[in-house]
Amino acid sequence: MKKVLTVVVPSYNVEKYLEQTLDSFINDQVMGDVEILIVDDGSKDKTAEIAHRYEEKYPDTFRLISKENGGHGSTINTGITRASGKYFKVVDGDDWVEKDGFCSLVCQLKNCSEEYILTNYYEVNDVSGEKTEKKFPQLSPGKTLTFNEAAAKVQMPMHALVIRTDVLRENGIRLDEHCFYVDVEYILFPVPFVQTVRYLDCFVYMYRLAVATQSVSMQGYQKHIQNHTDVVLHLLDYLNAYEKREDADETKCRYMARRIAQMAETQMNVYLSYPLSDKAVRKKFKEFDETLREKNRLVYHWTGEYSGMLRILRKTGFRAYTAIILLSRLRNKKDRG
Repeated sequence: MKKVLTVVVPSYNVEKYLEQTLDSFINDQVMGDVEILIVDDGSKDKTAEIAHRYEEKYPDTFRLISKENGGHGSTINTGITRASGKYFKVVDGDDWVEKDGFCSLVCQLKNCSEEYILTNYYEVNDVSGEKTEKKFPQLSPGKTLTFNEAAAKVQMPMHALVIRTDVLRENGIRLDEHCFYVDVEYILFPVPFVQTVRYLDCFVYMYRLAVATQSVSMQGYQKHIQNHTDVVLHLLDYLNAYEKREDADETKCRYMARRIAQMAETQMNVYLSYPLSDKAVRKKFKEFDETLREKNRLVYHWTGEYSGMLRILRKTGFRAYTAIILLSRLRNKKDRG
């Protein structure tokens, strides 16, 4: 029997969290309608052992897929290939879902046909347990919108997204492997093929924050900066290729460009976080900015729109680099204190 929803759980050394993740899917009302693909990405701990226990106890719902380490993108690619559900969602192995919201989502998906489904989610502080609501009040619950109508009102983050599986599979959507920061690829690669969006006013995803080792911490960004660079440039190439198509939609191009610009701005903030004495970083920063200008003028323009400091750097040919970094750090210190 075809499932309503496939949930892919990318899992790498998540033995500390995985039971909480998998327990959150256990609900007799919907377990027959979902499949949970736990993709063990070459873990060295007890991740696979824990997943196997759930597979044995609930064989119609949980399935363990073990593979060699290939990174977050590779687990999603594997999930796309193996999914049997009408819809597709990613829930990382150190996150979880809100049980009632997940149940509501699955029940409502039975009557949905839109390519993108948006739901609310929580950001959960891993230290304090504090939950922050992430909602989309600009959208009317249960109403079908064109992609362009939805894109004019909101951005569509990964944790809110449920995607119709055939959109991913039939259009050959594949993410970079052995690479961090592919979430934005997952968000943007399907955009050319999405016509309709529906918002469901229920809280589903529980996104764990404040883990110091997360790749989205500044320490993580510095460690994996080349991965971040590669993804930005790959996205720019994808956007440029789409812009050249005869059926390219201007609104979709601008939506993708703005999201890539935000990622590029993050890249620039990472450059600014390095010690002033690191001249190699200054050189890479300038080269990255020049590459942005060469590849896509709109993305280049919007990065300057987001950052006054970047506009100054560009006007001075990066000669104001030292002063800008000192100003940035002074401002951050004041904000913290």
